[in-house]
Amino acid sequence: MVMDHEKQRARYVADTEGAPPVPPPGGYQGARRQSSSVVLPPTDPGAIGTATADADAKKPANAVGWIALIGGILFAVTLLVTLAAGATDALYGVTMIALQLTVVAIAIGALFTGRGRTFGAIALAIALVVNVATIGGVSALRTSAAGGYEGMKSEEQKHEEAYPGIKGTDPQTTLRQQSLEQVQAEAEALFADIRARITAEFGYEWVQVGDEDFRPERNGYGGESMLVEYTSVGWATTEPIQDYDRKLAVMDLIDDVVTEHGLAYLYSFNDANSGIDASMKAKLYGSEDPRLQHTWEYYTENYPDPLRFYANIYDLSQDPTGGFRTSREAQSARTGEPLEGLQITVIASGVLSEADRAEFEEKLEDYPGFF
Repeated sequence: MVMDHEKQRARYVADTEGAPPVPPPGGYQGARRQSSSVVLPPTDPGAIGTATADADAKKPANAVGWIALIGGILFAVTLLVTLAAGATDALYGVTMIALQLTVVAIAIGALFTGRGRTFGAIALAIALVVNVATIGGVSALRTSAAGGYEGMKSEEQKHEEAYPGIKGTDPQTTLRQQSLEQVQAEAEALFADIRARITAEFGYEWVQVGDEDFRPERNGYGGESMLVEYTSVGWATTEPIQDYDRKLAVMDLIDDVVTEHGLAYLYSFNDANSGIDASMKAKLYGSEDPRLQHTWEYYTENYPDPLRFYANIYDLSQDPTGGFRTSREAQSARTGEPLEGLQITVIASGVLSEADRAEFEEKLEDYPGFF
């Protein structure tokens, strides 16, 4: 048997190049068989840590995180509701500031807990965006624009705001001067005479421009007075007035009419002797030379009464750059007025309606020597 084995071994070695020798029958002495059980690969400590972290992340947030999140949301809603209600005073109260600090403290505390860190960060972000400072600032701007701050005003301030006159103007002067209705009547009569005289002398026709405007006057103490600034309708010629001598003749005729109505002589802002700086006249009227100006502006008044009368002539033939035409086209688009020609209007500031006179005098009784 041994000989046969040796022959087989020799035949195997001869027929195979470089192959390892066949182990002897029964195997090598001391050799151990591999166990049939599965051997697990060594475990990576880093992988164990990652798995543990993932498991912790999947666990629900703790109570601190939930409290921080819910508290932040409720506080933000409270601030927004307070803003909508216009309660500026409440936003800067001690209670609201204490709540803000409490919410921030809980949110910061949640950041140091493993399972509440995410909700804590969200709550802190909400507190940084919606807080007493930002919402209070917005509320203050809204209140200022609306003329509020009632809760922050003293009784003296409220009393001053209700003053019916205008600061710096003697109310007796207001009562002595023309009323709103008298100014309206005087303006209509003045316009009618000017239109008739201009048409008879030069043949120009007229068109009405705009509507009457009544703007409440501020009293200088943070409130509105009972007085208004009145702006009459305007009147404009339908034809241009471009000849220099014709412009002078038109303004001379208007000067005659206004003096007949008790107003002062016309004053020309654009004239060479007006006293206005030459560079300013060039800026306002196109040139310091009246012959080359695109705008003539004349003015008069019936002081101490409040009526102020304006007469302007617009002349596009004195607009070499086209910039003034652009301006006039925009104005015409808004009001429908002609691009050029003569325009007349009246403005009166601080006038009192006859219908409000009794109430004005009654209110003044609460302000002896006050203006």
